[in-house]
Amino acid sequence: MAGRGSRLRPHTLTVPKPLIPIAGKPIVHRLVEDIAGVINQEIEEIAFIIHKDFGKQVEKDLIAIAEKLGAKGVICYQNEALGTAHAIMCAKESLSGPVVVAYADTLFRADFTLDQDADSVIWVKQVEDPSAFGVVQLNDKNEIVDFVEKPATFVSDLAIIGIYYFKSGETLRNELQYLLDNDVVKGGEYQLTDALENMKQNGLRFVPGKVDEWMDCGNKNVTVDTNSRMLGFLHNDGEHLVDYDVKLENSTIIPPCFIGKDVILINSTVGPNVSLGNGTHVQNATIKNSLVQNHSKIKNANLDNAMIGSHASFDGNFTSISIGDYSVLE
Repeated sequence: MAGRGSRLRPHTLTVPKPLIPIAGKPIVHRLVEDIAGVINQEIEEIAFIIHKDFGKQVEKDLIAIAEKLGAKGVICYQNEALGTAHAIMCAKESLSGPVVVAYADTLFRADFTLDQDADSVIWVKQVEDPSAFGVVQLNDKNEIVDFVEKPATFVSDLAIIGIYYFKSGETLRNELQYLLDNDVVKGGEYQLTDALENMKQNGLRFVPGKVDEWMDCGNKNVTVDTNSRMLGFLHNDGEHLVDYDVKLENSTIIPPCFIGKDVILINSTVGPNVSLGNGTHVQNATIKNSLVQNHSKIKNANLDNAMIGSHASFDGNFTSISIGDYSVLE
């Protein structure tokens, strides 16, 4: 998660993309919880690979996420964008025993049992247009026999979503070290897929883990959509999403919505598909399909497909807006 998240600016100018909240929890928090649910094993350690400029508060927040899962949190730095293989090797001290590797800007919903006899499991999702993704090809034993990057002609519709299980972290580390030692690069970067191909050629068994839902958080529109979809899933799961102390004055909440602590709603209608972070005040407004972070003030607004950062102030008649932390539109 060392990237700067430029496609999600201005929100990522002050907060790293994986810490943007979705339905009240940071993206990376939801991701590690979902992975924990699929692997169904005790997690000993979570290594977060970040840029050193993210700052100490971000590091503390990440350590706290690991501790909530009963795991030790470790901070590792990738300060130069040299590819996925290089990023993973920044946490090489953590590559021992069974390991999951995940790119922290994606969320998923899945109901499958991890094949712990396989050497590796690669999470995939069936997609309509595989030409935009890296895909896997399977044999009649449901084993992965090939990796194809953005195929021009159809070879498979199972897209790699960026989450991988390895039975042996040591084997992965050795393969990645080989790429670094021998300067095996593509486009100036060290790629995880090259290590996967080498492992497959050496006889390791790869199988797919198929997810039901795959949600991106790459830019403002898809992040707002992911927030809406996640709210729907959590609502259907019966999760309580509205803080009991929300102050309502002539206002209505249309589920599904996440409403944080110390939220005040006056003469407003909120929902469906809205997340309001802690301490947010809304007055004379209608908000739907939107994501608002913490301690912001919104009044005289009609918002749809909007994303507003923390400590922002918005007063106006715009609708599909995107303003970052501490911004003022009045």
